[in-house]
Parts: sequence; C-alpha cells; structure tokens
Amino acid sequence: MSRSVLVTGASGLLGGRVATLLAARGHRVRTFQRRPAAAGAVDTVLGSLTDADAVARAADGVDAVVHLAAKVSFAGAWDEFRSTNIDGTRTLLAAARTGGAVDFVQVSSPSVAHFGASLAGARAAPADPGRARGNYARSKAAAELLALAEDSPGFRVAAIRPHVVWGPGDTQLVERVLARARAGRLPLLDRGAALIDTTYIDNAASAIVRALERMDQAHGRPLVVTNGEPRPVGELIAGICAAGGVRAPAWAVPGWLARGAGAGIERAWTAAGRRGWVRDEPPMTRFLAEQLSTAHWFDQRETRATLDWRPEVGLDEGLRRLAAHYGTLPSDGSGGPA
Repeated sequence: MSRSVLVTGASGLLGGRVATLLAARGHRVRTFQRRPAAAGAVDTVLGSLTDADAVARAADGVDAVVHLAAKVSFAGAWDEFRSTNIDGTRTLLAAARTGGAVDFVQVSSPSVAHFGASLAGARAAPADPGRARGNYARSKAAAELLALAEDSPGFRVAAIRPHVVWGPGDTQLVERVLARARAGRLPLLDRGAALIDTTYIDNAASAIVRALERMDQAHGRPLVVTNGEPRPVGELIAGICAAGGVRAPAWAVPGWLARGAGAGIERAWTAAGRRGWVRDEPPMTRFLAEQLSTAHWFDQRETRATLDWRPEVGLDEGLRRLAAHYGTLPSDGSGGPA
C-alpha cells in the first residue's frame, strides 16, 4: 500500500538511502532537511528541527514519519544537542500528530543504553539518559523515551537503533578512520581486540523501512539493528583501511589510558569550541575510547523475528563494495579486503 512518508535528515547518507528505498517501493516521499539533496523525494521542505513552522509544513498531510535528523558529534555543548535532538524530536512528534500521521519511526542508537561496560550478545535495554555516555548519547536517549512515550493505537511509534552504520560515501566513520590512519593518529586500543558489530548502509536502510511496514509488530519498543557479524575492532579498521588504500594502524594504547585522556580532551575541545577556536572533531573522547575498547555486539533474534528481516549485504561483501568505491578493488572485481 502506497503511503505518504516524511523522512527527516535525508541529506545524510542513511536518510538519503531510506528516502530512495521508500520511493522505490512505491511510497510518496517528502524530505525535510537543512540543505538540498533528497534522492528519491517527491518534494522537499528545507528547514531545521528548531524551526517549529518549518517542521509543521513538512509534517502536514503525511501518513508516516521516519525521523533521522540529529546533531551527531563526539563533542559539543549540551544545549546544541538538546535543542536539535530532544526539543526537535518533541516538535516533530507534535507536528506529526497534528498533520495526520499515524506511524512514526524514531531512528535512535544503541549508545542510548551503553554505559561504558562491554555488551556481549545484549538485547535492546531501555534508553537511560542519566547513564548514557556523552552528550550525543544522552540526548538521543531522551529523544527515544519521548518518542516511545507517544506510542498508542492511533499513533504507533517504533525505535530502531542501527549500530555503527557504514558504507561507500560515509563521512561519519569511514572517512574519519581513513583520515586519522593516514595521519598516523589512529591507535588500536587494547590492540584492537574488542569484539564489535556494525551495520552496512543498505542493511540499515532496509531495516528502517521494514519497521515502517511492520508497525503492528514493531511499535512500542526499541530494536537494535546490526549485520550480526561481530569482529575484532582492529580487524574492522584494517578492512576499512585496506578498502581505502591506507596503511592500517599498528600502534597500540591501553584502553584505560585512552579513556582518561579522552575525557580531558573532550572537556578542552568543548570549551575551545565555545570560543570558536576549533570546529573539527576532537582526536579522542571518553565515549570514543569506550567504543574502541569494549565489546558491543547484540542478539539479533528479536529484531529479525519482529521485522521479518535479514541483512542482505554481508560484512565482507560490504568491504568489497567499499574497495570498489575507492578504486582499490582488482580490475577483474575479484578479491578485495577480507
């Protein structure tokens, strides 16, 4: 059944992929974002989540909303995260209800329930803003709770938590890994032994769309989405570096040292950012150090059963596609990073 669907944050890699997939499945797609992009969109509304009038225009008359827009950063002032990720979600929820939407997919993050300790085969624990690590995770946790609190028979809400999304064109993970490895600024924490799972971009997009199609089963709860292929973080970084034609990092730092240093760097970076002295991401934060030195992989049985979904692109195939994107794949298309 064709529906009118609003996708926020469609200028980003994942949002754009979701909009394109929805359009390919016959839905009428409207996008809401701060800058033009919107592949696959029928129409686009430009604006910010902090502008209630623009949000209302975007949500008017749609049947469903997929909310991906967010401030994503390892550092930054709390007010910036609050205004976009929390207040912006609250504004969008109200506008969606007023505009006639009956389904709402909140795209969240497993970091909303990651409190610094290892997660091995974990299920989707409740979001906890008080214990989540870093302003991004805390704000996304609060936003997820706001969204799920609105779930009702007449306004169904599901929270989908894709974990470490990556793929060709990714600037959040892939380009940062390559840039830091190229500059010699990417250490392996605890020798890269922590086991983590990730999500290839096509799989993340298809799971989000599937959640919208399976709202009868998905609404009212969070679901973590991954490839279901946990690997040591050092192996994943090496695979990305090989695909990008960059030498993988070979130097190691104890995780405890990186976590302590990251906390201090994050405070200094945030203070400098308020003064306009820095605009890029800090080289390390406590949250990032924890992500690189603790296991975080998840039991996918509930997600796959609820969504009646399986990832179509495996990790090794994803790395092969990444190598093709960077032109490092052999000319015959065979081989590629493992």
